[in-house]
Amino acid sequence: MILVVDFGSQTAHLIARRLRDIGIKTQIIDPENAIYEIKKLKPAGLIFSGGPSSVFEKGAPRINKKVFQLGLPILGICYGWQLTAYLLGGKVISGHKEYGPANLRIDRTEPLFSNVESYSKVWVSHGTTVTKLPKGYRPLAETESVKFAAAANLDKKIFGIQFHPEVEHTVFGVEILKNFATKICKLNLKTYNISVNDLIKQIKNVVKDQKVICAVSGGVDSSVAATLIGKAIGKKLHPIYIESGLMRIGTKEEVKRIFKKHLKIKPVVVEAQKLFLKKLRGAKDAEVKRKIIGKLYIDLFEKEAKKITGVRYLAQGTIYSDVIESKGSKNADKIKSHHNVGGLPTKMNLQLLEPLRHFYKDEVRKIGLRLGLPKSVVNKQVFPGPGQAIRIVGEVTPERLEQLQKADSIVIEEITKAGLYDKIYMSFPVMTNTVSTAVKGDARELLEVIALRIIESKDVMTTDWARLPYDLLQKISSRIVNEVPRISRVVYDITTKPPATMEWE
Repeated sequence: MILVVDFGSQTAHLIARRLRDIGIKTQIIDPENAIYEIKKLKPAGLIFSGGPSSVFEKGAPRINKKVFQLGLPILGICYGWQLTAYLLGGKVISGHKEYGPANLRIDRTEPLFSNVESYSKVWVSHGTTVTKLPKGYRPLAETESVKFAAAANLDKKIFGIQFHPEVEHTVFGVEILKNFATKICKLNLKTYNISVNDLIKQIKNVVKDQKVICAVSGGVDSSVAATLIGKAIGKKLHPIYIESGLMRIGTKEEVKRIFKKHLKIKPVVVEAQKLFLKKLRGAKDAEVKRKIIGKLYIDLFEKEAKKITGVRYLAQGTIYSDVIESKGSKNADKIKSHHNVGGLPTKMNLQLLEPLRHFYKDEVRKIGLRLGLPKSVVNKQVFPGPGQAIRIVGEVTPERLEQLQKADSIVIEEITKAGLYDKIYMSFPVMTNTVSTAVKGDARELLEVIALRIIESKDVMTTDWARLPYDLLQKISSRIVNEVPRISRVVYDITTKPPATMEWE
């Protein structure tokens, strides 16, 4: 196996997932216990993940320097490479920031870069860089602004790279990880497939004879989670859809259709639009809004659970990207409190059941297809649990919510008419809480600006903005400023993740 030492990167788990996909057994460990775990598990190699810290920071995660004397191949990624260089006598400086795409030029084709083109796109996210190599190291590759984008001590098989091979947008990333596993660690690849039957058995073993209520939203994750649980426990599943008024128009009707057709179960629908708007009144901070929504959902689910005898579990469609962005590992930073993870209250009367917690979005879609769910459900564009509340910057008022719902319908309608809905990961407008001058009917007005966020991704961990035809953007813009009241203009967000998150809030 290969051990992944987790220094808190948002994509540490993704490294293990990429290796698992190509048939390499992995395990994630903390740096504090690394030497003990290495001696116990006897891996063929180590990968040091990235992380949010700087090697200079007080309390930054460290690893015992003895690790470099064990004779194991090591691949340091981002922070993992910086820490390697720092501990072995190289020079590392902070303040050199790079986020998003960069062009990698390979100077030496060592085993790590076998079958990798000399020039390719990589994804970077760092504010610290190595400026002097430790003794015995030689440079392997560079980007426009980082001289040691890759370096190695070839005799000791210790490699460092200042980019992220694990993310989808690094073009030859999987090939680099495969090279490390096979050519440097000398491991053989094995076929790996997600077993839906195993997932169903796991649910049966946990739930046994208990009843489960399942939070459903009409989205991919909750639909797949509910279907898995339904296959495991049948009529003991009680899906509940809470109509918060914050979902896309038509979601309630779609939820009813999905469960009637595929599980022969009628979901409970709780009408709570007025209650959500009342609780959100005056809340402007995104984290506050997320936590209000998370608590209110739980309160309503627990209220419904009391109406059903023998309910012990609350099931959710939580996936791994929700977990890691809500500070899901020891050394990670909290990016945002997802309403179904960091937004949950500390004390709950129900026990959580999250069968998809360790999977990424593209894996969840594959599970959904294997369960027999239609592509119209499985390939649906992602929509956040807190709904339109986090696409309205500032306070959520009935008027602004209505504006956003109209704009959202226009965006989805035009993307669909253009035949692009299935090709795009997310498409949505944002009420920016910024005003600009408009001239409507020869009169000058200060009205709100709407931003469009239309992005491409597979696993949520990195995204790129969609290069839509100009005529389509013009059509969307014209319809919004003409059909949605009190909007001055439309702007297009062309920021990658990183540094931006997918949502604005």
